[in-house]
Amino acid sequence: LRGSDAPIPESRLHILKTHQPSRVPCFRSYIVCVWGNLIVQRIAQRVGGSSWDPKLCFTLRGWARPVYSMKSQLRCSLGHAVTPPVARSSCSRKQRLRQSCTCQAQPSQRSERSLGVARSSTVEMADTQGSEAESEVTIRRRPPSGYMQQSCGPVKFRVEATDLNTPRNILEEIIWFKAQEVDDMKVREPLQRLMLKTSGGGIKPRDFVGAIRAKQEATQRPGLIAEVKKASPSRGVIQANFNHVKIAKEYEAGGAACLSVLTDSRYFQGSFDFLQEIRLAGVKCPLLCKDFIVEGYQLYKALAYGADACLLIASVLPNRDLELLIKVAKKLKLQQLIEVHTVGELERVLKLELDPATTLLGINNRNLETFEVSLDNTRAIMESPAGQQVKERGLLMVGESGIFTPDDVAFVQKAGCSAILVGESLVKQADTTTAVMQLLA
Repeated sequence: LRGSDAPIPESRLHILKTHQPSRVPCFRSYIVCVWGNLIVQRIAQRVGGSSWDPKLCFTLRGWARPVYSMKSQLRCSLGHAVTPPVARSSCSRKQRLRQSCTCQAQPSQRSERSLGVARSSTVEMADTQGSEAESEVTIRRRPPSGYMQQSCGPVKFRVEATDLNTPRNILEEIIWFKAQEVDDMKVREPLQRLMLKTSGGGIKPRDFVGAIRAKQEATQRPGLIAEVKKASPSRGVIQANFNHVKIAKEYEAGGAACLSVLTDSRYFQGSFDFLQEIRLAGVKCPLLCKDFIVEGYQLYKALAYGADACLLIASVLPNRDLELLIKVAKKLKLQQLIEVHTVGELERVLKLELDPATTLLGINNRNLETFEVSLDNTRAIMESPAGQQVKERGLLMVGESGIFTPDDVAFVQKAGCSAILVGESLVKQADTTTAVMQLLA
């Protein structure tokens, strides 16, 4: 950079200006962040005098790779060619620095045009993909104006909340918090540690879909996925004397095909430890990790703690995220329950390649806008062309929410559901074994 006195065009600093602040997971990254910001500040002062634009501040999340990425992006933004790794290995570091310093600061018109075209096409592609993903989902993954609090080592920054930054419903509030919670999980229990737990071959997921099909054939009734749930945002604490292992064993004794275990701690008072302790207690029913999954890290954690299947919510995840998470789940041999709320979401999900042997679909009868629960939602969706396609493709459909009596079970079964997911009406009973038998009678 010192080898050229030519001014740096404003357009070349677009990469530095587009970096947004993000949370720093550890003190080491905080030091790297400060170091990187000082470099950018020095460059900005050399280019534009003493003026310093705070928007040039950006945050580095990792260690060596982000540092090299910053150098490469900076050299590209200034018009320098980045030497490929193969060619770079044949010369020393001093030679590489000398070559980079003697490069022309102003690229040719052709290279300038090619850089501009590549840059504009990349931005347009990213904008198109982002807008398509946003149009697919009804739940925003993060606050539009950023989180109200940002941590950078020991320093915390706060911004004023706006109406646009207010969650539209409880599910959106949960998802916004979940993104920060997952970042904290990664610090406490890194992905490498989870991969070590799952790579030994000791954890072998069981056949979640197969257990439901077997129970349905044996009883001619929908297979029951009984939910181990202590609390909910709308009802508060459902069962004061909550013993997750005892409830799980009673569900199994009553005839449940599978179990759903809430692992969200803030809103449902669940825990991943519940999964592990139920599995270690000898419960034979396959276990569904019921959490709000937004990253592949959560799938590794679910497997490490004993889950056999995972929940993916279509109103939160666009198709490209669903496709990625399904691939990760298949690699881990985790089966998937994909939850939809509307006919439109079901039509979108059916565009994916879904394996009837490892994937279930679920209809949540709760309206995300009004929070009203109606079993008519199941009937309307199953009577639609998308619902008929579900039957033709041999996919199991699960009825969720609003199921309290044997008449409700018969209603969703007649609509086309092969399984039901029930939690609140069972877990609040003193004798959950009898409650399960009465529901399936």
